[in-house]
Amino acid sequence: MNSPDQDGTAVPAEVSRRTFLKGTGLGITALAAGGLLDACSSSSSPPTTSPSAAAKPKRGGTLTAALTGGSSADTVDADGPVTEVDFGRVNNLYEPLVYMSSDAEPVLWLAEEVTPDSTGTNWTIRLRPDVTFHNGKTLDADDVIFTFQRITNPKSPMEGASLLAPLDPAGMKRLDSRTLSVRCKTPFVSFPDVLSIWYFNIVPVGYDVHKPVGTGPFRFESFTPGTESVFVRYDDYWRHPLPYLDRVVITDFADETSQVNALESGQANAVNLLSAASIHTVQSSGNRVLISKGGGFTPFTMRVDAPPFNDVRVRQAMRLLVDRKEMLDLLFDGYGTIGNDVFGIWAPEYDRALPQRERDIPKAKSLLKAAGKEGLTVQLISADVGQATIPLAEIFAQQAKAAGVTVNIRQLTVDGFFTNYLKWVFAQTYWFYNYYLPQVAAATLPTAPYDETHFDDPTYNKLYAKAVSTLDRTARFEIEHEMMQIDYTEGGYLIPYFPPVIDGYASNLKGLVPSKTGLSLNNYNFSQVWIDS
Repeated sequence: MNSPDQDGTAVPAEVSRRTFLKGTGLGITALAAGGLLDACSSSSSPPTTSPSAAAKPKRGGTLTAALTGGSSADTVDADGPVTEVDFGRVNNLYEPLVYMSSDAEPVLWLAEEVTPDSTGTNWTIRLRPDVTFHNGKTLDADDVIFTFQRITNPKSPMEGASLLAPLDPAGMKRLDSRTLSVRCKTPFVSFPDVLSIWYFNIVPVGYDVHKPVGTGPFRFESFTPGTESVFVRYDDYWRHPLPYLDRVVITDFADETSQVNALESGQANAVNLLSAASIHTVQSSGNRVLISKGGGFTPFTMRVDAPPFNDVRVRQAMRLLVDRKEMLDLLFDGYGTIGNDVFGIWAPEYDRALPQRERDIPKAKSLLKAAGKEGLTVQLISADVGQATIPLAEIFAQQAKAAGVTVNIRQLTVDGFFTNYLKWVFAQTYWFYNYYLPQVAAATLPTAPYDETHFDDPTYNKLYAKAVSTLDRTARFEIEHEMMQIDYTEGGYLIPYFPPVIDGYASNLKGLVPSKTGLSLNNYNFSQVWIDS
């Protein structure tokens, strides 16, 4: 039997341009002498893979990925991915200025330089030379300006708009064909980190989502929402000699069982988001398993503006009901990391001094009694939106019984879940890894596009505004720790663990490496994957 590949020993898929210097940990640099900001730049040579001589990549072949987590609302919009399968498409068609590497670190990608001024308010972006879109157009500064203005269009803001709230869309200026200046309304120290989130892929001026064109390793051929997508190799891709594959076919699958059957039968050669229960089945059929120590998370979301969760004592009690270790053991054979109800686990500012929350049934009962909620009954909305979300709901319901809490699970299709997404009072979702401040902008501010918990704490909001304007690293981390304390005590997330990412793949599929981001299969970037036929 093959052993699962483990995180921590594999070489990352990308060669990191770690020139977001170490002064702040957020992509800008504080000079030791004056506390001023220095440049963030890189050499002009593009990142490449370094395959060993014993496993020289071969060109040709088709990757057939059977992915769960999609729906009929699937999209190929470069800056509008929502479902799991959307990222499988988007991350192969398009590329960002800054990329989240498999080590969960922001690295320069289409940009070879992202440089702040001494205040962190004005940024200069320098693009790589000789990058072309699939229609042959050369990437230039106008395309970046167009992309940012498209995302932040007040008439139809896209998913990343709130994350770019400090940016002044009218204050962007082309300096030359490869250089632009970006003005912000306030200091924006997390700008490079924000750009590494999956909503900022660069598209050409005049982009048409119905005829999608990007700079990625594969070109668009066809797309049927909720069913199948087909892409073909882009021969003029700037990261030569990548990609190796001729074609990528991504098919939406309804559940894990059908995925594993497809892998066993040869219908697919890669599957995503498996539970530990499938490891033996996959390996016994001669296929392989890749296990990553992910930073994504599958939270329970409690709306803080709706009963019974508008009482903080109920939210605190719910967090005390769970046996986090038992959940990981039952679902993932112990792989993964115990959660503490605060996201951003790989971020340098993550507050590991917060006491680890443990199961405490007597205290949970006491809190519920004080809130007048003894014998509480709640409905939990569950769907197959992330790995093992449905069995996780079932385990939670069993654990809650010890405190006299009844959890009635309402299981929906992925389509049904997203029909009323953001309206559910008590539900589950799935997030990829983000740094702390960008995740806050995406999920826990009243302006966030995905404020699932409807969290709107005035103190927290002010702390966020202060944090993204604070240039000093130590002072900013202290502010973020204050925010994490609020997440920990008053927030609407219950994060029992950070699940491992378990993927299955055919034994002749090469080039896959673990990733800490929570995304499957090389962050769904298939540029370095190849078939040893």
